[in-house]
This record gives sequence, structure tokens and C-alpha cells, in this order.
Amino acid sequence: MTSHLTKTNSAEEDQIFRLLRQLDLAPEASQRATAAAIGISLGRLNALLRSAVGRRLIQIGERTGPDKRQRFAYAITAQGAAEMVRLRDQFLARKFAEYDALHAELTGSASGLSPIKHRTHPMQNNLSPIPELYVSYESAQKLKVEAGNLISHDLSPRQTCDLELLMNGGFNPLKGFLTEDDYNGVVENMRLADGTLWPMPITLDVSEDFAQTIELGQDIALRDQEGVILATMTVTDRWEPNKSREAEKVFGADDDTHPAVNYLHNVAGKVYLGGPIVGIQQPIHYDFRGRRDTPNELRAYFRKLGWRRIVAFQTRNPLHRAHQELTFRAAKEAQANLLIHPVVGMTKPGDIDHFTRVRCYEAVLDQYPGATTTMSLLNLAMRMAGPREAVWHGLIRKNHGCTHFIVGRDHAGPGKNAAGDDFYGPYDAQDLFRVHQEEMGIEMVDFKHMVYVQDRAQYEPADEITDKDDVTILNISGTELRRRLSEGLEIPEWFSFPAVVEELRKTKPPRAEQGFTVFFTGFSGSGKSTIANALMVKLMEMGGRPVTLLDGDIVRKNLSSELGFSKEHRDLNIRRIGYVASEITKNGGIAICAPIAPYATTRRAVREDVEQFGAFVEVHVATSIEECERRDRKGLYKLAREGKIKEFTGISDPYDVPQNPELSVETENVDVDNCAHQVLLKLENMGLIRG
Repeated sequence: MTSHLTKTNSAEEDQIFRLLRQLDLAPEASQRATAAAIGISLGRLNALLRSAVGRRLIQIGERTGPDKRQRFAYAITAQGAAEMVRLRDQFLARKFAEYDALHAELTGSASGLSPIKHRTHPMQNNLSPIPELYVSYESAQKLKVEAGNLISHDLSPRQTCDLELLMNGGFNPLKGFLTEDDYNGVVENMRLADGTLWPMPITLDVSEDFAQTIELGQDIALRDQEGVILATMTVTDRWEPNKSREAEKVFGADDDTHPAVNYLHNVAGKVYLGGPIVGIQQPIHYDFRGRRDTPNELRAYFRKLGWRRIVAFQTRNPLHRAHQELTFRAAKEAQANLLIHPVVGMTKPGDIDHFTRVRCYEAVLDQYPGATTTMSLLNLAMRMAGPREAVWHGLIRKNHGCTHFIVGRDHAGPGKNAAGDDFYGPYDAQDLFRVHQEEMGIEMVDFKHMVYVQDRAQYEPADEITDKDDVTILNISGTELRRRLSEGLEIPEWFSFPAVVEELRKTKPPRAEQGFTVFFTGFSGSGKSTIANALMVKLMEMGGRPVTLLDGDIVRKNLSSELGFSKEHRDLNIRRIGYVASEITKNGGIAICAPIAPYATTRRAVREDVEQFGAFVEVHVATSIEECERRDRKGLYKLAREGKIKEFTGISDPYDVPQNPELSVETENVDVDNCAHQVLLKLENMGLIRG
């Protein structure tokens, strides 16, 4: 299915470069003089001008000079200026290659000269405006009407985050979602097709059905989840990527325990579309609007304050005292002002929601000197790609006007892989960033692992403590912090600020007061519904929280009556159950789910939905298929054996046995009350109910 539009040939790109250069040198020259300077005909000049206007490299205005025969004036746009730099480097690189080949032919050896270095960012001044992809307000109103008649793609939350940073310049120099050539270059060697450093594939993944409705060269409208048109895109490329290759090269392994690899294989569409975009309006954010800044807004803010050196601190977690000490030291080491730049887009499943985190950040901002510190929110969809992500974060912060960037130990690491090992080495991200920082134009400040030295009542870098054997070193891990919060235990002031702890406790009350979901899975006839009913009665007897049973048959009747039993429909049914369960959990209730749920990827998706708000307890009812068939009161297994029921779990369709459920129960020769009691004991052991 691979195909794409023919790329502009080098001769035409040379002419575009010469046109831009000539308009830059002599903006008031007549068309005849411009054509003569470039060495082309007037007809060819007009074709080039139309092409450059269409690509938004130049804009047309009315000529005000004395030459009445010259009706129009042409001016280079900011996008055109950036393109001129790129084309110049490309032109020089090609001429160098031609010279080197000629030198080798005449002398039998290479010239020995070094080729030019690609410039990731043509604008070296970190406070100058950078190109955005938005059209003017007047053009946007017209384009919005025209876009209403185009085929539309409804963006996923991750695609919306990506589009916003494409449009506002956060992903500069990208001009849209990656083409196939750019994608291949990024996956294989972290570079776009023209050699520009860029480590992360920014792709528009769509379904096969949607891709088949699109012709190459066609414009489509990009809408948010509420149907608002944010941009249009000219589809120049359409292809089916090798996702296993992408996983191995970008994330280091084709391992579904990595959240981005799981997204790649089980959530993202099978087909990628690439092409330039035209921004109409930015996504609407109703929360923390005063804290959200585009790259150019931050650059203007830095200019206004006279800041020249700015160090950015990336975080997706609340700030504690160790982070404060770290950022103080980083700013001092870099002799720079501090930008606290937390991610509020999409982070790792299970992370604290950004509403809580931002309230925590605001609670400790007064601990920082206001004259040298500011905070802005970044609507980024993280990939947790470790070393590549660190380079990506650096480029994004460079676009936001920063000169330095703090890179932490295991920066953007996703945790453990399927073998139980860390995906990346603790300093892999720092090593890769260090290799590219000169080209990127932003310096790394090493993250220091800070620990509390009780004897001196202060935080110090762990690797700089020379008297470790003679002092008491204290530290609380993230796991220990979550345990203390869930069990209502004390969190000492040396570790965190009281205001931060207060905010965290609002969102994370003791586990015995939180909502949670118990998710039973197993074959038809395994006893799921019976145990679930018994558990519901026992929990209602205890009281304290509302309990809701979402049994498979009940949901089928009341929530999914129109669905069949294809894999797609069964997945949709389970996702609906998961959504309802997550809402119940979010609002402090107990959801008990008892579907078959045969597919591991769907159960994982439901787990991620629920764990945003509370605990997810998977219970595998491990009754054998033979016993289920023996119990078969409805005669379903008999019909499945006869081929009268298609895609029947355990007979003609697979069941993915849970690998690491919170609990596995056997029902053969065990009464229902005992099975339900096992679940209760597990919930008590997890702190979800009080003994």
C-alpha cells in the first residue's frame, strides 16, 4: 500500500532557493529583473511565484512604488526564511558532493574537505520569534468555512497534542505530520530526509477504512474530539509502517510492556498519513489558561524580562523538596533563570492527573524567587522513549526559548520490561543528549540524584557525599510515597512541602476510602457471575461505598444490545464496561465486572482506564474448559462444537490466560462463598477494605 507524491526535484528546489534569495536581496525589483537575475523566463518565474505562494513561503501585497506596470509586491514569510536556510544548506551539500566526486575522478582520491553541518535550528537567537503554521485570523475564518466541506479526521488525544505543537512551533522545523521518507529517516537514524536532527516519529495514524477514502494530494480537515476544525492537511504520503521495526529502533525493544509500544500495536491505526498542515485555531483549553504559553509567547516573555539564559525543568510528577534543591542547583550551575515546564498532555498510565499536579506546582511556586523563576505548562504527549525522548525534549525546549535543559537519571523511562529489567540504562539519556547538544543548540545540565543528609539537615547530591558511612542518609522512593499516601501514613516535612502533601491527600485518600474495580475474567460457565454476585452482597453488607455489578449478560442486554460477537464488537463491549467502571471508580464507588474478556490487550486497556482513578483488581476465575463445558446449562458449548455458534471463546476463538492477575481462584470442588471470601481477603490485603 506504500505510495507517495513525487517529491519536488532538485532543479526546482534550486530555483525556489534562488527565487527566495533574490527576493531577499532585491524585494523591490521588477519581475523581469528578478527573472533575469535567476536566469529563467518570465513564464517560469510566474510558475515559481505561484508555487512559493501556495507553500506559504512568500506573501503577495499591492505594490506601492512608482512602477504602475508592476502590480504586485512579494515578501518572504517567516516560513520562507526558514525554508531558504534549509534549501541553502541542501544546495551547498549537493554542490559539495558534486565537487568531491569530480575531485576523486581527476585525482583518484577524495577532496578531504568536510561537508557542511546540518542546522537543526536556523534561528540561533533563542529569543527571536520562530515560525508558526497558523494562517491569519481573516484567512482562518475563510478556511474554516471551506474546511467544513472536506473529509474530516477526528483526532485522538495524542494526535491533538501533536497537532498543537506542530502549529505553534513547538515541533519546529516540522511543517506537518511526517512523510514516509522523513519517517524512515527518523526511525532509522533520528534524522529527517534532509539530515535535520529529529528523534521522534510524529505521525498521523488512521484506520485502513479511512485511508482508503483518501486520494494523494487531497486536503482533509483535522477535528478535535468535539468536532472543532483545528487545521487542514494536504495528504502527500500514505503507507503501512513496519511497527515492529519502529518499536525496536525508537523504543529499544518490541515489548508490549512499554506503554508506547502497546499504543503502537494495539491502539494506533494501521496506516500512516503524512503531509503539511495549515493551522486554523489552537485547541481550546479551559483549565489553567493563564499558565499555558506557546513558544513565541514564552520567548516574548523572556525578552520582556531581559532573560538570556534559561534552564528548563521537565517534570510529570509533583515537586518535592529534592526537586526544589535540584532546580536551584541547576539554575546556579548554568547561571540561568529557571523555567519549570511540566507536561500536562499525556504521560505514563497511572501517573497523577495533571489537575492535581498543577495545584501542587502552584502551591510551591512561592518557594522560588519570583524574579528568576517562572512556570508554564506544556501540552505534550510523552512517549516514554528514554534517550530519544531526552533529545526530543531538548529540541522542544530550544523552540520555547531555553538555552539549558535538565536531563535526569533514567529520563522519561517507562519502568520495567517483560523480563523485569529497566528499559534503558540510568544514564543512557544523558549520554545521547551529550552527543547531540552542540548541534541542537541547547546545553544539558546533569540531573543530580538528591538525598537528605539528616546530620546536616540538607539535601546533597548522592555521588558527592564523601562521608556516607558517618552520616544518616534519608530518601523516600515513589513507591514508598504512594504507599504512605494510600495508607494515610505520615510524610515527613524534610521530604515534601505540607501544601503539596495536602493536595495529594485530596486526590489520594486512604485506599479504604477510594473507589476501585474488581474485574473477573474467565470462560463462559466458569463461575464469574456467581462469585461476583456473592462478592457484591458481602461488600454491600460492609457498607461505606456504593457497589455496582456490571455482569456480562446484564451489560449485553442494557448497554450493548446492538453488538454482535465479532472480535471488534467484543472489544467494544469490554471497553464500554471499562468506561463505566472507571467512572464509578473515579466517583469513589466499587465496580464489579464479570465479562469473559478473552483478549489481554483489551483487559490492559480497561486497566489503564480505571487506574487513572483507583485500583484495578483482576481476578482470573481459572476453571478449566472441560469443567465449564460439563456445567453448560445453556447448551452453548454444544452449539459451538457443532459449528452453530461462531467465534466461541475456548472452542473456535482464543482466550488469553492472564499472566499476572492480582488473584486467581479455582472453582472446582470449592463453594462460591469460599471463592468470594478469597477475593475479600485480597482486597483487605491491598488496603482497599478495612479488616
